[in-house]
Amino acid sequence: MTASVTIGEFSRLTHLSVKTLHHYHDIGLLQPARIDPSSGYRQYETSQVAVAQLIRRLRELKMPLPQVRAVVEAPDVPSRDVALRAHLDQMEGELVRTQQVIASLRSMLTLAVPAARVEYRFIPAFRALTITAQVDRAEIDVWCETTFGRLGATAGALGITATAGATYGDGFFTDDIGEVMAFLPVAPDQTPYDGLGLTDLPAGFFAVTPHDGPFNDFDRTYGALGSHVAEYCEVAPGPIRELYVVGPDATADETAFRTDVCWPIQAIPAVTKSGQ
Repeated sequence: MTASVTIGEFSRLTHLSVKTLHHYHDIGLLQPARIDPSSGYRQYETSQVAVAQLIRRLRELKMPLPQVRAVVEAPDVPSRDVALRAHLDQMEGELVRTQQVIASLRSMLTLAVPAARVEYRFIPAFRALTITAQVDRAEIDVWCETTFGRLGATAGALGITATAGATYGDGFFTDDIGEVMAFLPVAPDQTPYDGLGLTDLPAGFFAVTPHDGPFNDFDRTYGALGSHVAEYCEVAPGPIRELYVVGPDATADETAFRTDVCWPIQAIPAVTKSGQ
């Protein structure tokens, strides 16, 4: 049996404030069962309690209102479950990232900053198949997943075993958006393939530090290497390069990742830090 209740009573039944219920009515998320034409008072039915409680729980999970609407208005249970599962997967990913940040912060608080393991390399010029875009820093993970997935498929099709990498323009760091170029080294006589760019990367000297493990504390590696370069080297123009020696294409274990960060320098310094 369904009964009608006032908005105040419905608030007590659902633990949603009257102000929140007004808002949900205004945006069409949770409509009153009826509105008194003379007084304007809203009336709800007890059959709406379950929907209101579902909305409340979804909002407690920080689900955006458009996604809440997709769940509430789903035409059937499978459609509803798809929308819920997508948000739960997103939350689990955010939880993993939060745990990684906490672990990194704990290590910063309890462990001394390790000395950068710096080596110097001269990297000859080489040709590469490339994908270039202006990338927002907040979207870099998704962009890399898609882009290096495509380059990985290309490497498989052409039988290429070279280490893929990327260059990052200054704007990516200073403005949170800038040019990123993913590259896959190829033979000097390689011709254009499958709509990918074909770029000849210039030769240069680089100070190189390996980053072992997940990317969540990448800034510490950059900080250590950049500080070393500032103290002992002369910086050369050009973007920073990252070489993905062991990446997501090779293993799902993030602790096994190995990325070489390559900072452009004018030449190998004659005098370096002891032990470098």
